[in-house]
Amino acid sequence: MIRIVTVCGNGIGSSLMLKMKIEEICQELGIAAHVESSDFNAAQGKDCDLMVTVKELASQLKSGKRKVATIRSYVNKKKIKEDLLPVLQELTAQN
Repeated sequence: MIRIVTVCGNGIGSSLMLKMKIEEICQELGIAAHVESSDFNAAQGKDCDLMVTVKELASQLKSGKRKVATIRSYVNKKKIKEDLLPVLQELTAQN
């Protein structure tokens, strides 16, 4: 199971909407994933395989052993899927 954290500035609305979109995408693709939303500060300490956020925040996240994926939109499911599909395929191949 892939552990995914969605990240926005305050962890209230944008990351929650992104979480729901990623859950839908993973379900459609048959990918087992646990997705949670977080604000930027709390995300730094999260143990996960993948962090997903916009370009403005991605460069500030420490990746370490986890991947950081950049998306173009928090709500446009088509763009999110286009941005995440290669990363999700890579992670599922590793697991």
